[in-house]
Amino acid sequence: MNSKEKLSIYECGFLPFEDALIKFDFQFFLLALLFILFDLEIVFLYPWILVMHEVSVSSFYSLLLFLLFLAIGFVYEWLHGVLYWNV
Repeated sequence: MNSKEKLSIYECGFLPFEDALIKFDFQFFLLALLFILFDLEIVFLYPWILVMHEVSVSSFYSLLLFLLFLAIGFVYEWLHGVLYWNV
């Protein structure tokens, strides 16, 4: 019962029926961790959106500082080639 879908390559990028001790690209894990990190940080922005009209000026500047740190982290990853795959 070997169907075409069962023998296809999954999203991890290697054939599913090879030796279990093959070298696995660390960049896949790094990119997945960075996605989770930025995804969670973006979720922290949702409460700010809900109370934006009630926050003080200092709270607004702390939000801008948070967004600046996000942008610096993203630019750092981009410049160091973390987001590019070597296929």
